[in-house]
Amino acid sequence: MNKARRKQLVALRAKIEELQELLEEIRDEEQDALDNLPESLQDSGRGKDMEQAIGCIDEAMEQLEDACDNIEEAMGK
Repeated sequence: MNKARRKQLVALRAKIEELQELLEEIRDEEQDALDNLPESLQDSGRGKDMEQAIGCIDEAMEQLEDACDNIEEAMGK
């Protein structure tokens, strides 16, 4: 891989890491909101929707981590 493409991949990886941080902040806020719901609401449809959203965000974060790993592999690191 030439230097220019490697540089593009480094920049792309940095953007992905920024997205991971944003997702983590959103996930943490949603988790805090869920934790602060009364127990009766945590087991309601709303609470279950919040849990599902948290799980989806976690999955997205894992996929972004996989993307970073693949980029590192492509760069030969």
